[in-house]
Order: sequence, then C-alpha cells, then structure tokens
Amino acid sequence: METKILLCDDHKIFREGLKTLIASDRSLRVVGEAADGNDAVSLAASLHPNLIIMDISMPGLNGIEATRKIIAAHKGLKIIVLSMHSDRRFVSEALRAGAKAYLLKDSAFEELSAAIRSVCAGKTYLDPAVATAVVDDYVGRLSEREKSAFTQLSDREREILQLVAEGRSTKEIATALKLSIKTVDTHRNRIMEKLQIDSVAGLTKYAVREGLTTL
Repeated sequence: METKILLCDDHKIFREGLKTLIASDRSLRVVGEAADGNDAVSLAASLHPNLIIMDISMPGLNGIEATRKIIAAHKGLKIIVLSMHSDRRFVSEALRAGAKAYLLKDSAFEELSAAIRSVCAGKTYLDPAVATAVVDDYVGRLSEREKSAFTQLSDREREILQLVAEGRSTKEIATALKLSIKTVDTHRNRIMEKLQIDSVAGLTKYAVREGLTTL
C-alpha cells in the first residue's frame, strides 16, 4: 500500500533533497510540503497524509506544537520528527506531543526508511544518537513520580530497614554494620519519619512489600 507523506521543513532545499530520496521508493509518495507549523496543520487536514516528516525549528508554529495540534485532530496520523536538535528535552517533548519517531538530520536515508517502516507498522523509532538520552529522561521522571524504598531511603537506611524487618535488635544491627547504637537509633527514627510508619511491625510489612526482605 502506498504511503502518502507530507514534508514539513522551513528550508526548501532540504525538502527538495528529501523529496528526491523518497521518490526512489515506489511505496512512498510526497503529497505536499509545508514551510511552517501552521501550514503543516492546515495541510494535514486537507491532504490526509498517512505520515508527516516534521522539523522542529520552524517559524510561526514550531514542529512540536504543530505535532500536538495535528495528533489531537487526527489520531491515527503518524509523525516522524527529523531535526538537528539532539537535546533530550526536544526529543522527550516531541514524543509527548505524539511523534512516533525522532531522527537527526545527519542520519542516512536508510535510517529514515527504517523509521518509516517501523512507524507504519505501529512501532516507535529513535535515532541511536538520542535513544540513551530518552531512556535517561524516562528513568529520571519515573524516579520523581514513584515513591519506593529505593527513592525515599538512602543506601544505609535500606540496610537498616532490612535488618529491622528481619528481627535484628538495635545492638545486633550496630555490630553488623559497625555503627554505634545511637547512630542506628537515629537512622531508624529517620526511616520511620520518612515513611510515616510508627511501628516495627509496620516497617516489616513495608520492607516485605518493597522486596527488601521476605517473611
């Protein structure tokens, strides 16, 4: 089946070059070109493309905002961002806006072809040069959102929590970790304060639930 493509980039010479490369694949056809984000939104509605190749830095309306508007109006439309920006903020915002792929402009055409095939098959495609940044951003945001023993407690506090849950006395914990009894008590009180748990039984249940120990 033929894939109808809308090219959105404010540099005409870049669009012309990309259109020539796309023409080498008979399964792909460029049905329109937009030089700014507002034109991209309008042409997406009038030309009904299957796929849009979108730049980010465009006058009037940038590619990320254009992507957001287009996806809101045309849920099934696939958008590939092709940009010079490798900063993870651009990548993350483009994906949140609804883009299904993000490539850098210095990518080979073969990589763009691979991205088109992946996106048309319902998959997401990331340029290897930005994939690590996206994963790092995801992990960072996940850590910010989720409260767990691994995000709320320090390494030492988790050690002490585990030993408390396993029934060790303050003295035994102090000996095992080579700490003073007072230091262990301070850590335990801080753990209870952070977790808002006021009993050893409660700490034990929490430690088991978080996978720090087993019954």
